[in-house]
Amino acid sequence: MDLDALADRLIVPSFSALGFRARSRSFEPIPRMDGTTVVLTGPTSGIGAAAAKRFDDLGASLVLVGRSAEKLDRLTDGLSGDHRTIVADLSLLDDARSVVDQLDPASIDVVVHNAGAMFDRHARTADGIERTLALNLVIPVFITDELLGRGLPETSRVVFVSSGGMYTTGPSLRDQRTEEGYRPALAYARAKRGQVVAVEAWAAAHPDGPVFAAMHPGWVDTPGVESSLPTFRTITKPVLRTPDEGADTIVWLAAADDVPTGGFWLDRRRRPTHYRSATRSEPERLERFLAEVRDLATTVNR
Repeated sequence: MDLDALADRLIVPSFSALGFRARSRSFEPIPRMDGTTVVLTGPTSGIGAAAAKRFDDLGASLVLVGRSAEKLDRLTDGLSGDHRTIVADLSLLDDARSVVDQLDPASIDVVVHNAGAMFDRHARTADGIERTLALNLVIPVFITDELLGRGLPETSRVVFVSSGGMYTTGPSLRDQRTEEGYRPALAYARAKRGQVVAVEAWAAAHPDGPVFAAMHPGWVDTPGVESSLPTFRTITKPVLRTPDEGADTIVWLAAADDVPTGGFWLDRRRRPTHYRSATRSEPERLERFLAEVRDLATTVNR
């Protein structure tokens, strides 16, 4: 019996700090990243800040994209390298377009889509997109498509920071169509499932590269968890991972040799994307879903 796979099904032994600390005993050091350019969104707290520190320690050059110039400056002050920052609200399409315009895709080695949040009530952005969907799925899909169209190298890697919550649901745009029965955790899980669907589709469409990967960091003690899931945090706090533990697989996917494309990862190991048949969808439905996601970036309030 594969005890690691069994731990996944039992959830707590896998997603908690217990799982990471057991697995990390066999981890090899992550290779140096000198001369590598990494675009990292959502870098000013939690997992993103831990990933920025790890990338900096490994010698990568960072392009840090966040909403607050003050927080970005505070972050870079604590790093050793000479890194670039871009101020943008990645729930807004105009800001996303501005970010893409400020990047040179041909010079990018790694893109990490880490920006994300769970909101406590249904609301739409200025573009008319439900904000959990906008921030966690529509905008990162739009940015990735734009970078691909503008010459992102086949040697590059694109990493999505997803969530184990995606195991609870299939992809859906229900929250875009109505606010009736809105459930914050479910809306977040649907968006995170959408990230995995997009990664698998890009990997199939670009077999020669870039490498596309989604990962989930496990249960991590972050400001986002504290604000959006306070009861969960209170109950699980003794076994929550540190942000650095949650960030480990992000950095490993960016730097390790011979990472296969299209996978979903936890603790440096590729994991199944489904544990229940109810979360699976026919290929035609997945194609329609992604087409609708892309349409939101071009037609809503335009």
